[in-house]
Amino acid sequence: MLLAPDKFKGSMPASGVAHALGRGIRSVVPDTEVVALPVADGGDGTLDAALAAGFERVPATVSGPTGEPVATAWARQGRTAVVEMADACGLARLPGGVPAPLGASSRGLGELLAAALDAGCEEVVVGIGGSASTDGGAGMLEALGVRLLDAEGRVLPPGGEALSTVARADLSGLHPRVGAARFVIACDVDNPLLGDAGAATVYGPQKGATPADVELLDSALGRFAEVVAAELGRDLRDQPGAGAAGGVGFAAVSVLGARLRPGIDLMLDLLGFDEALAGSTLVVTGEGSLDEQSLHGKAPVGVARRARRAAVPVVAVCGRRSLDESVLRSVHIASSYALLDLEPDAQRCIDDPEPLLTRLGEQIARAYLHPC
Repeated sequence: MLLAPDKFKGSMPASGVAHALGRGIRSVVPDTEVVALPVADGGDGTLDAALAAGFERVPATVSGPTGEPVATAWARQGRTAVVEMADACGLARLPGGVPAPLGASSRGLGELLAAALDAGCEEVVVGIGGSASTDGGAGMLEALGVRLLDAEGRVLPPGGEALSTVARADLSGLHPRVGAARFVIACDVDNPLLGDAGAATVYGPQKGATPADVELLDSALGRFAEVVAAELGRDLRDQPGAGAAGGVGFAAVSVLGARLRPGIDLMLDLLGFDEALAGSTLVVTGEGSLDEQSLHGKAPVGVARRARRAAVPVVAVCGRRSLDESVLRSVHIASSYALLDLEPDAQRCIDDPEPLLTRLGEQIARAYLHPC
């Protein structure tokens, strides 16, 4: 049996979910071989999933979204690095949870990338979900040696608003190892950088941007795109995914030559899911909420799609479920088990999910492993 859950956001990391399920399963069928492979889709939890899969944790202190130092880490295995934007400079790192839609920066992400390059890594896998900024990836680029200047030759302050005065992108100081490295970005959206479907318009309000802020940011990102295009001789503002993570996608593909891949597929490959699946007779996946968003690039559906190729059935666990079982079956999830089925108090499910997950593990074992 393969346990491949995502985190229960705000409640328990994926590794904890797998551990609790495994304990419940073994209590019913002690001799069952249980393989735990916590997964992630490129957002928060990406770093934890890599560490659980055997990557080495490399501590780092970087700039948070509003410049405060943040203790975080990146993961390494050989010459491959895994970097998570959310834990470095994402929404969860905003001081006091107070949004900074105009001034938040992606610099912390760039500092992690620089650390991985300095350590000799040649492939860098980047999870960009959960970003707090709408700066077009400008902060990330500055941490990698790019200088963004106004018309007077002054370095810009951090944040998307400052891009309204950008006049030049000096790439001469770009980290010397960028050109030789391969950057792969976990990206589940196809938004362009600008316009009605762009970074500011679609995602800015989720980061605290008012309608006036959105208009300002979209215009500033447009100016930034023009400056970068003039420097590079190519304009990638309309590439699908350029608007991801407040425009980090744009900076990554334009300047770093990055490749964008669906987050869950990228992570399953990185974690060796197909190899772990070999010989399994059942996969248990899950996340905190099985809902409409789960159908669009989230971990459980991605896991079920992979397992289907090998004709291995899949069941899902969750905190709450708003999808009909018929819908779940249509995405190859045979059945689902929710904490709320056991405990009607949602807050208790969030605060203490471990014993409930253990009970769900027992239920799954009885239903699928047919103990004597």
